Amino acid sequence: MRDPFRNPFPSSDAARHAIWQMLVERDIDAFLAADWTKVAGDFVEEGFIGIDAKRETSPDKWRLAFPCLTAYRDEWLRQAEDFSQQSFAEDTRNAIFTTTTLEDIEIEGDMALVRKKFDGSLKKSDGSVDILKWQTLYYCRLHQGHWKICGFTGYLPNPMGAT
Repeated sequence: MRDPFRNPFPSSDAARHAIWQMLVERDIDAFLAADWTKVAGDFVEEGFIGIDAKRETSPDKWRLAFPCLTAYRDEWLRQAEDFSQQSFAEDTRNAIFTTTTLEDIEIEGDMALVRKKFDGSLKKSDGSVDILKWQTLYYCRLHQGHWKICGFTGYLPNPMGAT
């Protein structure tokens, strides 16, 4: 059984190790703290693009929701603030790490295609459950000596073909 808190890439695989740290550990901790400053340096602002697939399999339904990093940052902060106001019946950090899988990173030169998947749920204090079941394709590149996010196609169905 995998340890959801353990980076599956050894430090000797520096690129994949760094990408996992950025997209799993740092991202989750920043989101839970609703603190964009913890991840702001993980993005390439120039040319950034984010696509919202709306959990739809058809690209005809996908939208250019984040034509720039500022648009994505604002939505990220809105979601993080909303999340921080909710009451959960379990440890949110543990639950989010447990639902998150990032084990497939394709690297070609200074570019990377990263597949991050969510498959699980969070129990709320009122007895309801938030379902976390989607996936995101991140486009990363080596920028000024560090791996950074230059775009993504997110909120894809997980698995694809399911709506």
